[in-house]
Amino acid sequence: MRGARNMEGYGLFLALLGSALLVGFVSVVFSLVWVFRYREGLGWDGGAAEFNWHPVLIVTGFVFIQGIAIIVYRLPWTWKCSKLLMKFIHAGLNTIAMILAIVSMVAVFDFHNARSIPNMYSLHSWVGLTAVILYSLQLFLGFAIFLLPFAPVPLRAALMPIHIYSGLLIFATVIASALMGITEKLIFALSSTGYSSSPPEAIFVNCLGLLIVIFGALILWMASRPQWKRPPDENAKVQRPNGGAPEGMEAESTMTDCSNADKSDVGFNSEAARKRNFKLDEAGQRSTM
Repeated sequence: MRGARNMEGYGLFLALLGSALLVGFVSVVFSLVWVFRYREGLGWDGGAAEFNWHPVLIVTGFVFIQGIAIIVYRLPWTWKCSKLLMKFIHAGLNTIAMILAIVSMVAVFDFHNARSIPNMYSLHSWVGLTAVILYSLQLFLGFAIFLLPFAPVPLRAALMPIHIYSGLLIFATVIASALMGITEKLIFALSSTGYSSSPPEAIFVNCLGLLIVIFGALILWMASRPQWKRPPDENAKVQRPNGGAPEGMEAESTMTDCSNADKSDVGFNSEAARKRNFKLDEAGQRSTM
């Protein structure tokens, strides 16, 4: 497996990754500043402070943490970690994002019910609930098919492109829903002063929306570059006579940390090199996300 610095466009990747982490973190801070400086803070009493958990948890979990989960396979310094370990990290981050999204939805419904406000009437609510449902299905199927060892390899190979595409589609849908929610909240909250007069809160929250767009664009760009995919595991290439496999189907090591992976690479070295050289003409190397 090639080292991190041998990654094509390594410097650009680091610059984009650093920018995404910075923009995502600032977005979370902006959401907190918004609810504490311009709104009622945070609480759980059926009032406006309970509703404020919704934007904070959506930006933190459904946007920021989900974005990191999407690109975690592409971090080049993790390429010597076992694929199974990275699957657990990917699934764990997505689970955290899912939990935060569900809590944020509970906060909204609880607030609406306490104030006798109708539920599910706006386009934002339709798109947002659709994203939550699809994300739940994506997470469940990801566990069942790609993490647990029961699904047959041909099924995994067939569903991997769909899993990747649907993950990116859901993430883009979440970004769109967050922008609609921000606009909707400002229109209602600034009805007395007027959103169109651009009060300080409106300008500040519009900047939050731009940060969310920039973060989403950076994540989608990094996730769609084929040269930044995780390369095939060395042990997978040794075990397969033709050196290739369907996307996402590398044989998984039982290693549980990166240091063990480094030790295993030494043991593989000579035998793997001989087999790869022997089959070089027919070997097909495909990357995984």
